[in-house]
Amino acid sequence: MRSLLCCLGLAALLGPCLACPSTCSCSTKKNGRLLAECAYKDLQEVPKGLSSNVTILTLSANRISWLGQGSFAEVPEVQSLWLGYNQIGLVEPGAFALLVHLKNLDLSHNKIADFPWQDLHNLSSLQILKMNNNRLVGLPRDAFHSLKDLRSLWLNDNELTTLAEGTFNNLPSLSQLQIFNNPFNCSCKVFWLKKWTDNTSVSLSKGGSTLCVAPSKLKGRAVTDIPDHHCVAPSVQLTYLSNLDNTVMYDGLTLTLHCSVAGNPPPEIRWKIQTSSRRVEISGPNVARDGNIKQSQERFLVFKNGTMAIPNFSKEDEGIYTCVAVNDVGTRDVSVNVALAGSENPAEDLLRDDPLASHLGGQSCYKGDEMDPSGAGEKLVIVYHMPKQSKSRAGAVVPQVHMGILLLALGTLLCC
Repeated sequence: MRSLLCCLGLAALLGPCLACPSTCSCSTKKNGRLLAECAYKDLQEVPKGLSSNVTILTLSANRISWLGQGSFAEVPEVQSLWLGYNQIGLVEPGAFALLVHLKNLDLSHNKIADFPWQDLHNLSSLQILKMNNNRLVGLPRDAFHSLKDLRSLWLNDNELTTLAEGTFNNLPSLSQLQIFNNPFNCSCKVFWLKKWTDNTSVSLSKGGSTLCVAPSKLKGRAVTDIPDHHCVAPSVQLTYLSNLDNTVMYDGLTLTLHCSVAGNPPPEIRWKIQTSSRRVEISGPNVARDGNIKQSQERFLVFKNGTMAIPNFSKEDEGIYTCVAVNDVGTRDVSVNVALAGSENPAEDLLRDDPLASHLGGQSCYKGDEMDPSGAGEKLVIVYHMPKQSKSRAGAVVPQVHMGILLLALGTLLCC
């Protein structure tokens, strides 16, 4: 009798651990892992009643069409989850987020177009991820960034037209990548992929099938074979201009900076201005051909040719002026720190206020000069003084402004 009670007690203890839905076949592997085999059962959803210590769950080749937030709540210890060859089109956020022990995830051959990529952030143990043969049209740049142990990534046979630069960064264990049979638009947005494949040890399976569908001149050409001259990163050159040739200026000082850029495709020019009282970003020209100002930042006039002018430049406008060149290949910028100093004797005033001037001497910067990239600092100081009053043509007394420009030191203002 005592033996019978012991057996019944042991069965009661083991029973919940070996629970198995009637549609599945459950067994213990030699390594102690519990397998729940539920493939080819014509299932329309993840079955209920699975043991909490299932580590291998096979649900391949069923008719499952969606995965809810709690679909795998019963199997928090699962390490291998096989869901290939279903009809999954909807995956709710949180469906995989709690499966922190997951090492192998197969979602291949489904109908997934939109995936909750944030779920992957918790799956730091993931080693194999198969999402091939779905309908994915895009990936966020940081989709895989937390997957430090990921060795094999399958994204082939989807509808990806581009990939953000850095998509495969921070994957130190990655050794196999499959991205073939996607309709890539080989604009310069994917040129980084060519450079990445040239420098990586990751194996690209069927790399020759990773072909361009667009533009027409590159159709049928391998993504890894985009010609170098087709995409050129921006280069930037910043030039200081001024109206120094007129020593009597009735409208005050107009500071003018000209940003020259080159690259393919032609870079867009953006300006960033940081003064003590405000921060301004101007993403394009704000002065139309007819002279009208398009935007509210009328203090800073930006023209289509890359020139920016600041009329009546004053102490309030002191700060860092940055020209940014952007195209599909990359971003480059160059900055200058502009400050004003004024006195009857500008040289003495400058030496007193800025110790850098005492040992850098008086290098001049004239109209049209390029910013010298050999300088040691990052400050262009414009010195002005008003020694006397003079009369304008109309007879009014106006200050006669004698302009002296002293280039104290410049950082790298020519960026290629």
